[in-house]
Amino acid sequence: MGIDRLDGRIIALLAREPRLGVLEMSRRLGVARGTVQARLDRLLARGVIRGFGPDVDPAALGYPVTAFATLQIRQGSGAAVRAHLASVPEVLELHTTTGSGDMLCRLVARSNADLQRVIDLVVGFDGIVRASTAIVMENAVPLRVIPLVEQAAQLPPPAATGAPAEALV
Repeated sequence: MGIDRLDGRIIALLAREPRLGVLEMSRRLGVARGTVQARLDRLLARGVIRGFGPDVDPAALGYPVTAFATLQIRQGSGAAVRAHLASVPEVLELHTTTGSGDMLCRLVARSNADLQRVIDLVVGFDGIVRASTAIVMENAVPLRVIPLVEQAAQLPPPAATGAPAEALV
């Protein structure tokens, strides 16, 4: 269920220019408009592309503090804890994990003092036994997937050729 080179080129182009239309994509990629549309439809149906929404920066919204909290939960309370955490706007992500903690969540706050409020809100739920929090100092490698797309599609990274990604065949 991988992707081929054309899929990879479509995804890379969309990642760089998410507002690009299908017709312009087909022109830049040198393939028929119907081909691009069919590929996009298939990538969406398979869940490879999950959406076209804006990439919003929490810091620009007034939430410059990011932290990760490892949570230990009470046995059998997983569904209730997930529902509780989903109701907290400052919880951006929640993952169930192996190891010493049961869940890992990414939190944001308006300040370090506000982070305490967010943590209190998170751990104030009966199903959460213990939390350990780490404040992010720097996001040295922001979330990225295009290197995986290039690898899965067997595309050379654009820097390796000096050519724009849509020109790579």
